[in-house]
Amino acid sequence: MSSWLGGLGSGLGQSLGQVGGSLASLTGQISNFTKDMLMEGTEEVEAELPNARRKEVEAIHTILRSENERLKKLCTDLEEKHEASELQIKQQSMSYRNQLQQKEVEISHLKARQIALQDQLLKLQSAAQSVISGAGGVPATTASPSFGYGLSHHASAFHDDDMDFGDIISSQREINRLSNEVSRLESEVGHWRHIAQTSKAQGSDSSDQSEICKLQNIIKELKQNRSQEIDNHQHEMSVLQNAHQQKLTEITRRHREELSDYEERIEELEDLLQEGGSGIAVTDHSKIHEMQKTIQVLQAEKVESTKKIEELEDKIKGINKKLSSAENDRGVLKKDQERLSVENRQLLEECESLKLECSKLQPYAVKQSDTVTEKERILPHSSSVEEEVFRLQQALSDAENEIKRLSNLNQDNNLAEDNLKLKMHVQVLEKENSLLNQEKSWQVGATLGCRVQASHCVDSMCCFFPLFSFKEELQISLSKLNNEYEVIKSTAARDTDLDSELCDLRRNLEAKEQELNQSITEKEILIAELEELDKQNQEATKHMILIKDQLSKQENEGDNVISKLKKDLNDEKKRVHQLENDKMNITKELDVQKEKLIQSELVVSDLHLTKQKLEDKVADLVDQQNELHTKNLNIQKENFELQERIKQKEEELSRVRDELITQSLLNRDSNSNFKDDLLEREAEVRNLRQNLSEIEQLNENLKKVAFDLKMENEKLNLACETVRHQLEESIAGNSQISQEKNAIVEALKIEKEQLDAELCRAEKRLLEETNKYEQTMEELSNARNLSISALQLDHEHLIRLNQEKDFEIAELKKNIKQMDTDHKETKKMLSSSLEEQKQLTQLVNENEIFIERLKERSSELQEELDKYTQALRKNEILRQTIEEKDRSLGSMKEENNHLKEELERLREQQSRAAPVAEPKTLDSITELESEVNQLNILKDNLKEEIKHHQKIIEAQNQSKIQLLQSLQEQKKEMDEFRYQHEQMNATHTQLFLEKDEEIKSLQKTIEQIKTQLHEERQDVQTENSVIFQETKVQGLNIENGSEKHDLSKAETERLVKGIKERELEIKLLNEKNISLTKQIDQLSRDEVGKLTQIIQQKDLEIQALHARISTASYPQDVVYLQQQLQAYAMEREQVLAVLSEKTRENSHLKTEYHKMMDIVAAKEAALNKLQDENKKLSTRFESSGQDMFRETIQNLSRIIREKDIEIDALSQKCQTLLTVLQTSNTENEVGGVNSNQFEELLQERDKLKQQVKKMEEWKQQVMTTVQNMQHESAQLQEELHQLQAQVLVDSDNNCKLQVNYTGLIQSYEQNETKLKNFGQELAQVQHSIGQLCNTKDLLLGKLDIISPQLSSGSSLTSQSAESLRTIKSDVLSESSKQEIEELRKSLQEKDATIRTLQENNHRLSDSIAASSELERKEHEQTDSEIKQLKEKQDILQMSLKEKDLLIKTKSDQLLSLNENFTNKVNENELLRQAVTNLKERTLILEMDICKLKGENEKIIETSREKETEYQALQETNMKFSMMLREKEFECHSLKEKALAFEHLLKEKEQGKTGELNQLLNAVKSMQEKTVIFQQERDQVMLALKQKQMENTAVQNEVQHLRDKELRLNQELERLRNHLLESEDSYTREVLAAEDREAKLRKKVTVLEEKLVSSSNAMENASHQASLQVESLQEQLNVASKQRDETALQLSMSQEQVKQYALSLSNLQMVLEHFQQEEKAMYSAELEKHKQLVAEWKKKAENLEGKLVSLQERLDEANAALDSASRLTEQLDLKEEQIEELKKQNELRQEMLDDVQKKLMNLVNSTEGKVDNLSCFCLRFHRVLMRNLFTGHFHTPKNQRHEVLRLMGSILGIKKEEMEQLLNEDQGGVTKWMTGWLGGGSKSVPNTPLRPNQQSLLNSSFSELFVKFLETESHPSIPPPKLSVHDMKPLDSPGRRKLDTSVPGSFKDTTESRSGRRTDVNPFLAPRSAAVPLINPAGLGPGGPGHLLLKPISDVLPTFTPLPVLPDNSAGVVLKDLLKQ
Repeated sequence: MSSWLGGLGSGLGQSLGQVGGSLASLTGQISNFTKDMLMEGTEEVEAELPNARRKEVEAIHTILRSENERLKKLCTDLEEKHEASELQIKQQSMSYRNQLQQKEVEISHLKARQIALQDQLLKLQSAAQSVISGAGGVPATTASPSFGYGLSHHASAFHDDDMDFGDIISSQREINRLSNEVSRLESEVGHWRHIAQTSKAQGSDSSDQSEICKLQNIIKELKQNRSQEIDNHQHEMSVLQNAHQQKLTEITRRHREELSDYEERIEELEDLLQEGGSGIAVTDHSKIHEMQKTIQVLQAEKVESTKKIEELEDKIKGINKKLSSAENDRGVLKKDQERLSVENRQLLEECESLKLECSKLQPYAVKQSDTVTEKERILPHSSSVEEEVFRLQQALSDAENEIKRLSNLNQDNNLAEDNLKLKMHVQVLEKENSLLNQEKSWQVGATLGCRVQASHCVDSMCCFFPLFSFKEELQISLSKLNNEYEVIKSTAARDTDLDSELCDLRRNLEAKEQELNQSITEKEILIAELEELDKQNQEATKHMILIKDQLSKQENEGDNVISKLKKDLNDEKKRVHQLENDKMNITKELDVQKEKLIQSELVVSDLHLTKQKLEDKVADLVDQQNELHTKNLNIQKENFELQERIKQKEEELSRVRDELITQSLLNRDSNSNFKDDLLEREAEVRNLRQNLSEIEQLNENLKKVAFDLKMENEKLNLACETVRHQLEESIAGNSQISQEKNAIVEALKIEKEQLDAELCRAEKRLLEETNKYEQTMEELSNARNLSISALQLDHEHLIRLNQEKDFEIAELKKNIKQMDTDHKETKKMLSSSLEEQKQLTQLVNENEIFIERLKERSSELQEELDKYTQALRKNEILRQTIEEKDRSLGSMKEENNHLKEELERLREQQSRAAPVAEPKTLDSITELESEVNQLNILKDNLKEEIKHHQKIIEAQNQSKIQLLQSLQEQKKEMDEFRYQHEQMNATHTQLFLEKDEEIKSLQKTIEQIKTQLHEERQDVQTENSVIFQETKVQGLNIENGSEKHDLSKAETERLVKGIKERELEIKLLNEKNISLTKQIDQLSRDEVGKLTQIIQQKDLEIQALHARISTASYPQDVVYLQQQLQAYAMEREQVLAVLSEKTRENSHLKTEYHKMMDIVAAKEAALNKLQDENKKLSTRFESSGQDMFRETIQNLSRIIREKDIEIDALSQKCQTLLTVLQTSNTENEVGGVNSNQFEELLQERDKLKQQVKKMEEWKQQVMTTVQNMQHESAQLQEELHQLQAQVLVDSDNNCKLQVNYTGLIQSYEQNETKLKNFGQELAQVQHSIGQLCNTKDLLLGKLDIISPQLSSGSSLTSQSAESLRTIKSDVLSESSKQEIEELRKSLQEKDATIRTLQENNHRLSDSIAASSELERKEHEQTDSEIKQLKEKQDILQMSLKEKDLLIKTKSDQLLSLNENFTNKVNENELLRQAVTNLKERTLILEMDICKLKGENEKIIETSREKETEYQALQETNMKFSMMLREKEFECHSLKEKALAFEHLLKEKEQGKTGELNQLLNAVKSMQEKTVIFQQERDQVMLALKQKQMENTAVQNEVQHLRDKELRLNQELERLRNHLLESEDSYTREVLAAEDREAKLRKKVTVLEEKLVSSSNAMENASHQASLQVESLQEQLNVASKQRDETALQLSMSQEQVKQYALSLSNLQMVLEHFQQEEKAMYSAELEKHKQLVAEWKKKAENLEGKLVSLQERLDEANAALDSASRLTEQLDLKEEQIEELKKQNELRQEMLDDVQKKLMNLVNSTEGKVDNLSCFCLRFHRVLMRNLFTGHFHTPKNQRHEVLRLMGSILGIKKEEMEQLLNEDQGGVTKWMTGWLGGGSKSVPNTPLRPNQQSLLNSSFSELFVKFLETESHPSIPPPKLSVHDMKPLDSPGRRKLDTSVPGSFKDTTESRSGRRTDVNPFLAPRSAAVPLINPAGLGPGGPGHLLLKPISDVLPTFTPLPVLPDNSAGVVLKDLLKQ
């Protein structure tokens, strides 16, 4: 049992931690103690019991051993079986798990199949839907999510490792169900396939809606079936869970019953064992039980007493608070008491001296007359004594009442000790009274009365002070009073005896009258002295009463102050509660608003989801449409192919028919065969036609489907647009709601700040609650934000967690049950250890009380800081009174010293009279008194030290509290800073968003302004300066803000200054315009063309204005212009107001940022200061604490040394006093009195020693508290370090926030720079507009200059024509010829200028068109980009918001998960601890099992040894039995021999005496041997008996072991049952968890319904609240407006009138000025426009004439091109002939080489070759001339001169001669083809000839032809698309490059002729050099820039381009051409 108890104790200790360790040690001690007790009991029993009892016990022991062995064997067998069963279970579980994994794999496969089938279903359905055009799509996907949910729901059950057969069965059922569903889905897929096939076969005819209806019905039925199946499954689950729970409850009940039975059985067996082990030990057990009961009773009493003590301590604390002021008076009263005790002693001594004198006087008093007088005097004395006795009785009753009251207050554990002490004191006092009664006479009554009065007064005064210090003294005084009362009674009884003495005295009175007279006089003196003493005592009592009254008054005042402070506290608490309620209401309102926001966000997210769905649908439809398009294209291709085939077949048929017709003419016999073939072909044709018809039908169907899809697309687009509108509306509503809420929140924030100012004290307590509320709010918001799917997932996760937690709870409950059982067992054992624990608990209680006191003091100090400020003044008054009392005490002390000196003098006188023994006693008394005084002084010093230490502790507490407060304040400040930072960041982000929006709006306005400027450039130039002035003035007005109303003289002055500045700015702008005009003059002519186009637009506008002017009257136009002006001014005002607001906000934000930075810097400085102070304080505290510790240790060591010395001195004095007492016992009565005094002094010394011990204990406690404080200070330092680390982290966060803030500021500055850039761009646009206007004016001026020249040129041409005709008719003179030549030259120059101008115009118009198109494209691109950017920004903002929400939700989820994780970690740690404890228990049990095994093995070995011994004994027994039998045989034989010998002796007696003697000797020896044998036999028998006894003992042991085996078997069965029950309990718990899951699901559904209802209610409430808020805000606005209006109306009305008058006058002036300027401008512009219109009309007429001539030239060019094409064909033929001739030449050269040697020379051969070449050239020229000649006659008459000119250029005729010839024929024709072959292209004015460009007229036709090819070989490159900014001035270096890229038709071709290669764009493909086939890209819609650039028909041949080097000769080029 002891080992078992020890094991349990160790297990408990390991499981319960440190407390458990102490318990384990206690249990170990208990077990050792019980072992010792049992051993002692057994030893006593062994000593007392007889041998029989011992044998019985041994037999029982052996039986038990045998039983134990048997049970051990059973144990081992059962353990083996258990291991085997565990292995089997593991194998089975492994197999089941494998099966489960397989099943899960099957499930996954089935899932995959199901998903694939569902995908097929969806595809087929989509195909069916595409076929069935009219019907809508069937939602086939509805089955899949539900099914997936079911799968997931069921699959979640398979993840747990602890599987049951039920789970496997359910999984198998699930698999079967899934396979059935898969088969069903496959059948559905087949059905859909069939439908699709039929639909494909039928086509458009099979659009049955009945199929769709059937499918919808099937889907509904499937949904219903699924819901029913889910309900059935849940029902089955609940039924199974209920059954499982019932089973579990039954099993647990059985298990508990069996456990209780087993425990009862074990207790019975233990009782039996104890009874068997020791019979007398029963009494010990009973005693132990009684002791345990008494201990329990004492524990209960102790608990009650502790409760009472706590209550009394609370009361005492209250009393201490009340009597804290009276502690100073207590010391004074103590001193008074000491003084009175000294006076009492003096009185006692005087009484003794009086007694001695009376005893001397008694023998002389004899006379009777004097006795009568004496009697008469004594009677009044006796009456006075009776009165004093009555007074004393009253005083006693009062004292007893007070003692009862005080005893009721102070019922403590020390009462018993006090009672014992009181009894001792009473016994001592009884002894003293007995001695005093012997000594005292009747005269002492008065003195006693006085002393009693004095002591009563003192005691009655002392009763008012605390009982701890004066209890013992009160009890002593009571006992004294009782004794004195008895003495007075005895004196009253003795008066009767005095009568008998009087009669004797009468006889002696006559002789002793004189001596009596002397004694009477002495008595009167004594009475007078006594009366004086009574007066002094009365005065002292009066003084004490006055002091008491003052103290009571002070106490009443303090109580009043306390009551007032309590009332104030209650009021403050009420206020705090009200404020808390207000704060709660505010938080509720905020919650409501947050929920509204969340709901709106949810709505937005839902709209986004719907939008995304619609977009997905649109994308799907688009994909389908694309697929259909591809199909359509494929089908069209197939159609085309089929059509081509059909055409081919038809052609073949036509051919065949022709052939048949021909053959029918030839061969009519073969008609039948042909007819068959024809029939077959016709059948084929019919088939093909049928196929075509089918394909056409399919095409029509596809077209219909495509049309339907387009319609659906349009519908979806409309739906998307509606959804977008809804989204925009919802976003706008959300923004409005958010703005309203922001306003409400700001108002609430203001109110909150006011409340915070009031609630700065209450916030400390409420911070934690608000944090909790915020956490709950965040959790609720997170829960609300999560979608339903997330909720379901969370729900499933929570259910799993619940299951796991339920399992853990069940395990913990089991552990708790086990712990409870162990605890019950340990409680029994702990009952003995409670006595030892009492001391520990007392120490702990004292420490706790001390800690509580410290805590209470800290709280009281915090609360009473305000009280003590008032109490300080009262304390000062009290100090003054105390100082006065101290002065009075000093005087009293001086009087006491005087009295002491007088007493010492009296003692010296008495010592002279007294015997020798008295001085020793007096010396000892004085020494004792001095020791007592020293001890009192030491006590006072110790008290002072304790007070000092308490003060130090209080100071440390205060410093600690201050540090904590400062840290809390820092934390609060940091929290506030964080909050402010977050708010600032939020406001910054909002401001940036607003800025971005404003930037966008500004961009839009800029675009609008640009468009307006493009439309109204002329108007802008005029209005620019005026509008600018006005807007700037209005901007100033806006910047003034609230000062709009009070426009004073200063503002007018400012306006004047502003006007002056504007004028300066206008001047600057004019200068800039001039400079810009110069720059524009340098710009390229392309920009001029652009401006001309703009001018045309403006002309149209001017015409419109003319029409308006003609129709409308002047004032209407003025009004319209004024409205436009106002609109522009308003727009400018808005823009400037926005800019000013933004600048203001920027400055405000900058100031706020600077403020924040200053605050942060200040806070950091404060933090640094606090850290430094903390460091200083910590160093100071450490140093001061160490110094204090050292000083206290030194002081304590000194005090201990002094105490040791004093104790030694006191021990010596005690020895001396004992010797004195022994000597004084033998002496007279006076010595008895001295011994009593010694005893009193010794008692006082003992008391003082006790007090010293208490003070030392106090000192130790103080030391411990100081150490604790040091530890706490270390902890506080650690906390300080932690807080410093936190501060560093916060500072890092601040740095990060600052970095983010700087980034935001940078982005803000970037936005500002963007704004500035936009402003600059605006200014640039305005400048560009001004420049363009200026350039327009310049161009108009130039055009004015050019137009008269043109007119003069035209007149000159007409004049020249007339003059030429006249010259032709008349005879020409020489002067007229010269004039004609000059005129021709001028005409040529004019024509060249006209051509250049026309070309420039065309170029400008083309470039203008291109640039306008480019600008339009760029504008469109920029608009689209801006729109895209806006959309992207919106999307990004939305995504940002969503991501913020997601981040918030994720962070909240993270926090919750972290909390869950920490909880789980804690639970895991607890479980790990439990597991470790269980492991340790199992180890302990294994150790016990090992021990038992070892014991069993030992017992088996001993039993084996016993068995071997037994076998040996049996063998010896057998041997002995054999020996006995042999001996018996020998005996028989000997007997027979003896008889034979007797017979022989009888026969041979007579003669054989010698033989007889021999025989007799032999008989004797034989008898001796038999005796020896008998003895040996007896020994053997004894040995046998012993062996039998041993055998019985062994049997008993075996029986004992068998019993043990039975017990172990029972325990094993119990353990098995326990295991089964635990498994059952687990299963039950699983079922319970499932039940809980079902319940939780129901609860979740209920909660969801509640959520819906609550959300509806919240929406209603929020709506109502918002309405209320809006109404309240409107009321507030109305009230504020009324107030402002009433306030401002009186003060500002007159000023406003004046200001309005001034502003009106100013406005009228400005308007008049504007009108005048506008009139002047309009009139000037109208005149200009009229002039321009007239000029442009003239120009248009001229241009129309030119156009006609150009068209004629174009026709001629086309004809020339036709001829050129014919030439190219002839050239190709000639090339072929040349190649043939080359071949012939080669052959002839070979022939000539052969013949050269024989016949001819080299010259003949060369002459022949030359002849051949000349013949070839002649032939070529003839052919060419023939073609040109025929072409001349083919061309129309208008264009024949062009052909002639071409022929002349080919023949090499000079230009001038050709012109003369032509002019002779016609009156001057323009030369357009002069440079086509000979002189290059003359589209550009001809440049002078360079040196290498020599006259090409002498060259041959081939060279000319090669040059023509070179000029036309370069491809015509289209002009690049250049923006206006890329155009460079004419003199710029980039101009060369531009010229290179201009098409060849625009350029002078002399470059190519001079040998330079023009740069060609490498990205353009080479083109035919002859003529461009396509209209060139750069020309635009305005028509071609050149006649040769008309497109040529596709029939004309084209040459490939040839890059010709400048060094190459014409011959090389010809060779190359011929090679090609």
